[in-house]
Amino acid sequence: MSKTETAKRYVLFIISLFFSALGIAFTKHGELGVSPISSVANVLSDKFTFLSLGTWLVIWNCVMIVGQIVLLRKKFQLIQLLQVPLSILFGWFTDIGMRIVSFIPAEVYPVRLAMVFIGIVVLGFGITLSVIANVIMNSGEAFVKAVSDISKKEFGNVKIAFDIFCVLLALVLSLLFFDFTIVGIREGTVLSALLTGLVVKFFNGRLQKPLDKILSDKPTEHQ
Repeated sequence: MSKTETAKRYVLFIISLFFSALGIAFTKHGELGVSPISSVANVLSDKFTFLSLGTWLVIWNCVMIVGQIVLLRKKFQLIQLLQVPLSILFGWFTDIGMRIVSFIPAEVYPVRLAMVFIGIVVLGFGITLSVIANVIMNSGEAFVKAVSDISKKEFGNVKIAFDIFCVLLALVLSLLFFDFTIVGIREGTVLSALLTGLVVKFFNGRLQKPLDKILSDKPTEHQ
């Protein structure tokens, strides 16, 4: 892969981070729960409000990066440390996204539910771009891959188990922090878990080929 193509792929990945963060901001604004992998940071941001959701997401991502290092040890590739600055950028984008959506009135339930669906679509679009960029995995997916590699279990099954773990951990934290009240985990979390993969599949089938042509340095063959 040439330097030019690599640069274009990283630019696309950074764009993907923005859309993924904006998707989380939409779902957060609806206050019906966020995606499973972000649910722990969401509960922590509701309890410890002196740090923003974006900052808690950075902390949570760094925890998963440390987890990768512990699991993989010598097999951990130094290039994967790029997850740290990219996680910081993702957190910053999330806070920007929160400001962008803050003007939208979301007091009534139908609007809040609409925020969740919009967030799922935007998040799915962002994930699709990151998959097509194909340069580095986000911290959550990279942690799942590390567990999958070490345990020799299928990535998809480990991803489902990890999402469930994140929701359960968020639930426990919520019960501890809010006097046995569930905060930050609602129907939006379930909808995100069920629908995000379908959105990614939808966008991937339509964007993979055209974006690959833009990213590739190979000249287009003419008949």
